[in-house]
Amino acid sequence: MDPQDLVRFIHVDRIPFALLVLVVGVVVVRFSARFLDQLGERFTDRRLLLKKVAALSRFFIYLLIVVIISTSVLALESEALLAVAGSIGVAVGFAFKDLLASVIAGVILLMDQPFQVGDRVTFGTYYGEVKEIGLRSVRVVTLDDNLVTIPNALFLSEAVASANAGQLDAMVVVPFYIAAAEDYEKAQEIVREAALTSAYVYVEKPVVTLVSDEFLGERFVTIIRLKAYVFDARYEKAFSSDITRRVKSAFRSSEIRGPDIAYRDLDLNHGVETLMDIATVPGPPPAQ
Repeated sequence: MDPQDLVRFIHVDRIPFALLVLVVGVVVVRFSARFLDQLGERFTDRRLLLKKVAALSRFFIYLLIVVIISTSVLALESEALLAVAGSIGVAVGFAFKDLLASVIAGVILLMDQPFQVGDRVTFGTYYGEVKEIGLRSVRVVTLDDNLVTIPNALFLSEAVASANAGQLDAMVVVPFYIAAAEDYEKAQEIVREAALTSAYVYVEKPVVTLVSDEFLGERFVTIIRLKAYVFDARYEKAFSSDITRRVKSAFRSSEIRGPDIAYRDLDLNHGVETLMDIATVPGPPPAQ
């Protein structure tokens, strides 16, 4: 079709209005997102809810922009235009099928909500906080402060795990390893006390310590697993580091040895005993 024929279906005089709508819409989206983020940082107990509102409002504002521009610029009353639009739609669909799949997946993610903005999620090898659920992709900030962009369509075909599932608090699991012969009851008490006295613990939920004996490589060790909740998922690593530091200090004071120390001492003692045994072995009788 001649490009001049397409001009008949466009209200050229309304293009400045469409551009104004586009600019105003983008400004409103950015301003509202920044305002809601700042509001969420101030009222932490409502942070996840405000992030959810920001994601939904961004989606509907963009959708409204598309509808306003389409209805104002295009002459939709023409049947010929509908036929042309259908042909263009088919061509665009084939050319941008992956993009369209991601857009449809983005709508499904916003409606189905397997995770929300602010959740800590695991997807493949990535783990971090969901910063944005867009029409094309989901942006995740890892614990190393890397921004990872994942196409929405992948979330419909692969498993994703949410650590806090829309809640501000999240469970943290921290394992501690001690030698199998050590006082595990004392060690379990130390771990539990360290969790309960941490500044990051969420006391409204239970603190659990589990004890098990397992082989670690070629060594038989006792593992004490702490399961406790941090009051804000953002402090997950700070919580884990705080507990680990204080537990190791208490283990040292209580002379509770870890597997490496215990086996190293055993190897050294075994070596000394072997040398002493060799030294006390009587030599051959003197020659007559």
